[in-house]
Amino acid sequence: MIRSPKKIEFFYSKILFSLFISFSSQVLAQYGTQSGDWASYGGDTGSTKYSPLEQITPLNFEDLEVAWTWTSIDEDLDLESIQEINEAVRINNFQGTPLKIGNRLFIITALNQVAALDPITGETLWSFNPEVYLSGSPINYIGYHNRGLAYWTDGENERILAGLNDGYLLSLDATTGQPDPSFAGGKIDLAEGLPRAVRDELDWTGAQPVAVVSPPIVVGDIVVTSSITQARPINRERPPMWVRGYNITNGEHVWDFHTIPEAGEYGVDTWEEESWRRTGNTGVWSMMSADTELGLVYLPIGAPTDDFYGGNRPGDNLFSQSIVAVDVETGDRIWHFQTVHHGLWDYDPPAAPILMDITVDGQEIKAITQLTKQAFAFVFDRETGEPVWEIEERPVPQSTVPGEVTSPTQPFPTKPAPFDRQGATEENLIDFT
Repeated sequence: MIRSPKKIEFFYSKILFSLFISFSSQVLAQYGTQSGDWASYGGDTGSTKYSPLEQITPLNFEDLEVAWTWTSIDEDLDLESIQEINEAVRINNFQGTPLKIGNRLFIITALNQVAALDPITGETLWSFNPEVYLSGSPINYIGYHNRGLAYWTDGENERILAGLNDGYLLSLDATTGQPDPSFAGGKIDLAEGLPRAVRDELDWTGAQPVAVVSPPIVVGDIVVTSSITQARPINRERPPMWVRGYNITNGEHVWDFHTIPEAGEYGVDTWEEESWRRTGNTGVWSMMSADTELGLVYLPIGAPTDDFYGGNRPGDNLFSQSIVAVDVETGDRIWHFQTVHHGLWDYDPPAAPILMDITVDGQEIKAITQLTKQAFAFVFDRETGEPVWEIEERPVPQSTVPGEVTSPTQPFPTKPAPFDRQGATEENLIDFT
C-alpha cells in the first residue's frame, strides 16, 4: 500500500506555525492571533492566518532544528482487522491543521481521531477515536480526511469540537478527551432533520448520506457546522446540506440556514421547475469565518447536484456558489452575493472569506474578501455586503449541451485584478520542436 507522510514536525520556537498570505501585515495585524495561540483553523475567526510574533525571522529561519516528530495515531490501529469490516479504509490523507491553546496542541487525523499533545515534547496527552470507519465508506473519492477542529471555553470549561466523516458533530472535554455528556451525549447526528437524508441508508459507494470534512466555527456559545454529501451522485435527488447552529453548553439545536431555499423563502424562485424539491449538496465543504463583534458568520457555499450539469435545476440556484452572511444567534440571512450563477464548473468558493480593514479613497471599510477558483477576489463591506469595488455582470458563452440553460451573464469584479492567469491559449503551449 502506498501511503502519504503522516508525521508532524515542530521546531524550537514559541511560534509553532509559519504561515504566508498575500495581504499586507499592516492589514492583518488588526486581527490575527495576539497571545501566541492558534485557536481557529485560520488562526482567528477572521481567517487571517496571521501571527504578530517575531521570534522567527528571515534571518534565523535556516537555523531552526527539529524538536520532535509525532507519528499519527492512525498508525497504531490494526488496519488489516478494520479492512475486514470496511475494505475502503486507507490512511493516506492527513490534512488536519493543529490548534495551539496554552500548553497544548490539538490535532485531528485522517481517520478522525482527535489527540492532545504537549507542544514542548510532542507527547500525546490524550486521544479519542470515534471509529468513523465503522459507519461506511468515505463520502468522496479522496478517502477519509479532516481539515481541523474548533475550540470553545467559557473561562472555566473547555471543549474541542469536530465535524466527523460519518456525519456527526463531536464535542470533547479539552482536558480529558472524553465526550461531553451534556452535548447530546457527546455527539449530534447531522443527518437528523435533513430532507432526503436517512442515517445508515448507504449510497451506491457505501457512504452515509452526510459527512463533515472541515472544522466548525465557534462564536460565543454557538458552534456552526455544515456538511457535505456524495460528490459522485447517480441520481438527481440528493439531500441539501444545510448550515446548522448548536448551543455548545447543552447541545440544543438553535437554527438551520437553508442553503437551498424552501417554499416561500427568499431565493426559491431561482430554482425553476421546483427543482429545490429534489436538488441537494450545496453545503460548505471549505472553512467558514466570522466577525464576533457583528455577530455574523460568513458561509462560502458550494455547488449543487450535479457540479457539472444543471439541466435538472434551471435558474441561478441560490445560495449555491455564494458567500452568505448569517446572524450567528438566529441563522437569519443578512446579506449574500452569488459568485457563479447556475454553476457548471465546480467553481465553488475554496477557502474561508478573509476579514480585513482597508482604506479606499480615504474611507475606512470593514471588509471581507472571498478568493475563488477563477483567481478572482470579491471584496465587500462585511456588515452590509456592498461591493467595495464595482462588480460587473458580463455576457458569457452559452452551453450547447442538450437540456442545459446557462446563465447569460456572470459576475466579474473590476478590482483587484485577477491574482493568477485566467484561461489558456495556443501561445501558452510548450513548443518542443
